[in-house]
Amino acid sequence: MPKKHGSAHWEGGLKDGKGRVSMESGALNDQPYGFNTRFEGKPGTNPEEMIAAAHASCFSMALSMVLGDSDLTPSSIDTKATVTLDEVDGGFAVTKSHLDVTVSVPDASDEDVLAACETAKANCPISKLLATEITMDAKVS
Repeated sequence: MPKKHGSAHWEGGLKDGKGRVSMESGALNDQPYGFNTRFEGKPGTNPEEMIAAAHASCFSMALSMVLGDSDLTPSSIDTKATVTLDEVDGGFAVTKSHLDVTVSVPDASDEDVLAACETAKANCPISKLLATEITMDAKVS
């Protein structure tokens, strides 16, 4: 089974420090991140954004698989994941991920597509990794 890696380099304190994050594939290469990109909206990335992208992409692939298991092929799946970081017990925690999904599947009933969405949400590997509340709004177009 594949093993993938990401890496980060950090220098300095929490609020004045700076980091660079990279992915094995090169999709991110020395992308800046820090307190200001995470909490103050400055340019760069942050862990929650990367988790959201991972969740959205994993879910979309899982949904395609679940639909395929029923001999259904989507013409499109668009997924946006929104990851929430909250203060919990004096610290911070990712408390949920919400999926907004729009899927188009020719010749499939809305009920079958929405059931496939629920199955994919529960079983995509990133959903399992997060082990947190995962909510979703799915619609068929």
